[in-house]
Amino acid sequence: MSENWSDRHLELRLGNPGHGGFVVARHEGRVVFVRHGLPGERVIALVTEDRGGSYCRADAIEILDASPERVPPVCSVSGPGGAGCCDFSHASLHVQRDMKAQVVSEQLARLARLPRDVDVEELPGTGDGTGWRTRVRLAVDPDGRPGYHRHRSSGIVTDLACPQIDSAAYDGVSEHDWKPGSEVQIVLDGAGERHVVEIAPPKVSRTGRTSPGRRGAMARRAASGAPRAERVVVGSGRPVERVRDREWALAATGFWQAHRGAAETYSAVVAEWAGMSAGETAWDLYGGVGVFAAALAGDAGPSGHVDSVESSRQAVSDGKAALSDLPQVRFHADRVERAIAGLASPPRVVVLDPPRAGAGRDVIDAVAAAGAERVVHVGCDPASFARDIGLYLAQGYHVDELRAFDAFPLTHHVECIALLTR
Repeated sequence: MSENWSDRHLELRLGNPGHGGFVVARHEGRVVFVRHGLPGERVIALVTEDRGGSYCRADAIEILDASPERVPPVCSVSGPGGAGCCDFSHASLHVQRDMKAQVVSEQLARLARLPRDVDVEELPGTGDGTGWRTRVRLAVDPDGRPGYHRHRSSGIVTDLACPQIDSAAYDGVSEHDWKPGSEVQIVLDGAGERHVVEIAPPKVSRTGRTSPGRRGAMARRAASGAPRAERVVVGSGRPVERVRDREWALAATGFWQAHRGAAETYSAVVAEWAGMSAGETAWDLYGGVGVFAAALAGDAGPSGHVDSVESSRQAVSDGKAALSDLPQVRFHADRVERAIAGLASPPRVVVLDPPRAGAGRDVIDAVAAAGAERVVHVGCDPASFARDIGLYLAQGYHVDELRAFDAFPLTHHVECIALLTR
């Protein structure tokens, strides 16, 4: 076993970006994943985590040779030892997108064996990379103070200064009395209204485990019929969002794209790549409130058919209300893996927008077996996206188009959309 380097200071020359918001360096035969640095920089790094083996993790705490793309940190709470919100707060928007493009290309080559150059595109409404976020979920510490989790830690930074969302979102939040262990959901909706909802602490299972509040976990809770109690503190708790000429009223704690320009942009890409014609059948898997289903239904027309599958019953209810004038759309409140066998077949087009873990082999095999000619696959994690692409290639599909979007400026996250055809 190698020597434990925890709390050790290392002088490092930083190399390529890696998936997860760090830059890769090497020291004495080991790999060091360094946050808060940029490719090519020479830094002093503090080792923050070493569990033995071939690698450890570190923060760049002193910049000896700075990259020309380094900027003064935009986020005051995310530096070394701080919150995990803004991995790339210290980088120009140009180099942020370049680093994300390198990561997506590397994941596609490694996991899907697909060599592909990638260009990460700006979304409308990004501006200088701040204020783009429409919703945020805060953790609440044992003293009832809301904030952001520290990177890879259960600790909470209670300074509400992350610039991803407009500062108006935080008005009065720190002064409120929150239940320790709860979460606070804040939404600035498309109608200009603010909604603040307290989500009760999760119930602890017999094993002592709790579920994180991410999109996939939210969907699983909704499907199991065991949602956490919610208390509306500000607003109606029913944000109103809009794509093209259609409005959705949905739960503040439900899923909607975080970037204010994302839903409209992705909907347009899905509609274009689906290429639906009147009378055709499509599946919209992991369909949420039906944003993509609406785009598909418009081209399929009244004689067409769109099956939308979503495990959250609340999202299905909200989707039915928003799309009540489109009888060609049928919503199914179920897990995709379970519902897919009963959908109208054969679909000419299948659209998938799975949670961060990806769709996986069973779902992709079922899509292929159904005979879909065109698949539009959306992914918010480069690794799971690349794994899913590899599964399609093994089923005889070809990647015709691929676009990547900077849907999460100041962070390492990136959204990818691929068109696959047989």
